[in-house]
Amino acid sequence: MFAYLVRRILYAIPILIGVNLITFALFFVVNTPEDMARMQLGMKRVTPEAIQHWKEEHGYDKALFYDPLAQGSAAVTDTIFFAKSVSMFVLDFGRADDGRDIRHEIRMRMGPSLAIALPVFLVGLAFYVSFALLLTLFRATYVDFTGVILCVAAMSISGLFYIIGGQYLLSKLLRLVPISGFGDGVETLKFLLLPVLIGIVGGVGASTRWYRTIFLEEIGRDYVRTARSKGLSEAVVLRRHVLRNALIPILTGTVASIPLLFLGSLITESFFSIPGLGSYTIDAIRSQDFSVVRSMVFLGAFLYIVGLILTDIAYTAADPRIRLE
Repeated sequence: MFAYLVRRILYAIPILIGVNLITFALFFVVNTPEDMARMQLGMKRVTPEAIQHWKEEHGYDKALFYDPLAQGSAAVTDTIFFAKSVSMFVLDFGRADDGRDIRHEIRMRMGPSLAIALPVFLVGLAFYVSFALLLTLFRATYVDFTGVILCVAAMSISGLFYIIGGQYLLSKLLRLVPISGFGDGVETLKFLLLPVLIGIVGGVGASTRWYRTIFLEEIGRDYVRTARSKGLSEAVVLRRHVLRNALIPILTGTVASIPLLFLGSLITESFFSIPGLGSYTIDAIRSQDFSVVRSMVFLGAFLYIVGLILTDIAYTAADPRIRLE
């Protein structure tokens, strides 16, 4: 087990290096520091002196990869790549264009993102699996047929419809919850109810259909017929046998998404004015703060790899027949 984890971590290093190189090339080779300066200062009537001053302020006046004029190791370390990209491997993201420390902002905004994403993940997972088991129990009946139609209809509706419709109905007309914003302490709950509810409703279609497909595939296995022959009820067979043996494909989609919960939801946080990482990324894109965007891309790749490793570890807990050797 330990040797397997070491191998997976070693495999992750070249992947992160590749993501870092590609991201650096997109932001500093395709889109040069001069282009960044012009976008920040304005495309018209920008003097070379103003561009040079902006580059010096943000550390973009150095060589990209190698400085032939520098002495010793400074030829490599005193470059944009070393200062802006290599430091990310120790989670040092530097400063944003407005001067704020990016790592500090990520740490402060991680809480609001988790406050929305974690309830949506946990409550949604329990609801989707339970609903899928119900449709499987009443398969090939009007209950199953109606449920599938509702799931397809839910999948066909844009997530923006749920957000705007929920804000209009529950906030503007019924005035049950605030339309947007974020608070401290207990006051936070009233701001989280609507985005959490919308997050759960928005994913019910695709998730329920996926889990239903998994359960229907398991329901035809030999071990299910053996359990029925022992006199077990259909509900007991689904709960004790089908659900347990369907954990492997379920874990594939759920455990891998756990680290990504830290990144928040771009659309939901923007519409509800939640000060999380999702809205932080959207604001960085709008203001063309490339330092923040690059940091979030790297952090997303890092967390996704962590999720894949956690998925492999969870396999052994779900199915003892699997050995990570």
